[in-house]
Amino acid sequence: MKKMSFLDKLKKENEEPMTQKSKKSHIPFRLNLLFFVIFGLFVALIVRLGYLQIAEGQQYAKKAEENSTLKIKSSAPRGQIYDAKGNLLAGNKANLAITYTRGKKVQTKDLVPIANKVNDLIHVPADELTERDKKDFWLATPENLKAAQKRLTDADKVDEKGNKITDEGTLYVKTVEKVTPEEINFDGHTLQAATIFKRMNSVGELNTAFIKNEGVTQDEIAIIGENTSEIAGVSTGMDWDRDYPSDTDLRSLLGKVSSQKAGLPAEEADEYIAKGYELNDRVGTSYLEKQYEDILQGHKAISEVTLDSKGKIVTQTPVSEGKKGENLKLTIDMAFQAKIEEVVRDQYQQLLATGNAAYSDGAYVVVMNPKTGAVMAMVALDRDPATNELTSNPLATINKAFEPGSVVKGATISAGYEQGVITGNDVLIDEPLQIFGSEQKSSVFNKIPGNQIPLSAEQALEYSSNAYMMKLVLKMMKTDYQYNMQLPYQTGDPTLFNVLRKTFGEYGMGVSTGIDLPGEETGLSNKAFDSDAAPMPGHLLDLSFGQYDTYTAMQLAQYASTVANGGTRFAPHVVEGIYDNKSDGSLGDLKEELKPKELNKVDISTEQMQIIQNGFYDVVHGNGVFTTGKYMQGAALDIAAKTGTAETNVGEHVTVNSNVVAYAPYNDPEIAVSVVLPHLTSESTRPNQSMVTAIVNAYAEYKAQ
Repeated sequence: MKKMSFLDKLKKENEEPMTQKSKKSHIPFRLNLLFFVIFGLFVALIVRLGYLQIAEGQQYAKKAEENSTLKIKSSAPRGQIYDAKGNLLAGNKANLAITYTRGKKVQTKDLVPIANKVNDLIHVPADELTERDKKDFWLATPENLKAAQKRLTDADKVDEKGNKITDEGTLYVKTVEKVTPEEINFDGHTLQAATIFKRMNSVGELNTAFIKNEGVTQDEIAIIGENTSEIAGVSTGMDWDRDYPSDTDLRSLLGKVSSQKAGLPAEEADEYIAKGYELNDRVGTSYLEKQYEDILQGHKAISEVTLDSKGKIVTQTPVSEGKKGENLKLTIDMAFQAKIEEVVRDQYQQLLATGNAAYSDGAYVVVMNPKTGAVMAMVALDRDPATNELTSNPLATINKAFEPGSVVKGATISAGYEQGVITGNDVLIDEPLQIFGSEQKSSVFNKIPGNQIPLSAEQALEYSSNAYMMKLVLKMMKTDYQYNMQLPYQTGDPTLFNVLRKTFGEYGMGVSTGIDLPGEETGLSNKAFDSDAAPMPGHLLDLSFGQYDTYTAMQLAQYASTVANGGTRFAPHVVEGIYDNKSDGSLGDLKEELKPKELNKVDISTEQMQIIQNGFYDVVHGNGVFTTGKYMQGAALDIAAKTGTAETNVGEHVTVNSNVVAYAPYNDPEIAVSVVLPHLTSESTRPNQSMVTAIVNAYAEYKAQ
């Protein structure tokens, strides 16, 4: 009989009548079909597994092995900071160190035996541990934890609403409260172990902490090396501390670096982590250390760690030693800085001795290269009014602002040019101005009502004419002076204030100077001279001769530089360049020079700028009866300058700010200088001019060396 095929059989079954017998007959066949399909799937699965085992087994085995071998990073020393002559200002002191790298799945209970073993091997001085630190260490032993947990009452295990507490952190806090004072009354040796435990427990998985990084001996390094199999994750290495070998007042300018314990500043942590930093990385937190963090930060060393099945570190092998950060070289020569500070300190001490500085804040001086913006000296002496003690604080030159007085008049004339109210060395009449509803406003040399003196723009600078500046502002208001006139300018309208301030800003006053340091103040505008703090029309007149807004010594130095170089405003900078390292870690070759950064040009013609420069020269070298800067004649280099006296108050005491902006030599300027001496009782001895002369002489002597 011919055997039926599988398809014939199916066909025949479909043709049979649906009797009870036929229904039963094809059930076994369906089961067989199901078994056949399942069998086929099993065969396919076995074939696939065999393929993975044979063809790709080595690949997966290698991957599994890689998963137990991980790379970790550790910090490298920061780059160093040098002065303009290559003298070290901020360096690194290398220290031997004992480190702990936490493996995966490592619990606090796993740390206790390691901490105890390390404590038996080396001496780690105990920290000032808090009560919580001690309790955490005691509870890290499982037996102690269980004992404390048994002390929890039913009330301890529910919240205020009577619900069972399931959060482990909350329960742990309650457990901590059950530890008794007697249980944490540790002896000295145990306190040392608790200190080691705390340091180890301060880091997360695959992060490294220092168990000891001060006073580590070679013997301790050897002992740790001999016992690494018993102290998983503990290793030896190097650490560093910021070191400041030079005793200089530039220390505050350099800034600070966070400790490993403090790590990243909380408010900037996300930004740093996005750059690849770890939470416990040390970073610059202020001034140069912060401004140039990306340059100074070293490239981390890399080690390879092998973990066992429990996540504990079995071996740790250095892969890359890392690379020290790049170095900064400043524009400031430490010796020149010290000389300028000596000049400022000596002369200010004389003011204190005569009582002239009885209410003064201190003295503030900046010396700058007007052709590049390179800062050559930043000197600030803050005075303690209670003791007369002087504290060196160079940063005050960028974050303390004072009324400048008449030094701004060059910029006011520049505003007149920009607004088209004068075009050249125009002549205006200096006379006392009587504005309706206000006191008479006049130049210092011409207070007699009705007395009229014709002055050119250059003479207005030489004699320091307040009236000339106020008449420029009146012209900007589209009016001319008339006795007892009412000002057309509406109270609170900022238009002309902004016009004048825009030009002042072109010279660096009232705006950011662009200096490569964080924390700069831009001065104060719109002071509350009237009850509702709104600027009055008369205040615009005050602004024109420096009796309204306030500026820093750095802003005034930038102003002097801009006049000196013919109208280009350069950003001040204290870093000259970025340097690599020699093999011994010292200052290497120049990698990147910081080029002068041009911010803007003053919007006047070369001829108009020459008029302002001539006026500055005449301030010192003019022969007029009212020439204001004659005390600067006879300096080692020809000085061009603008003096300024701002009337101020300290409480009920009437004081003056004695200021000056200057540059020298006039025909080819090499330095620009600002001097701010706030709140003196008198300036009859011209202390501002005396100080500038001494600074220029000091520069000439320095240059000749």
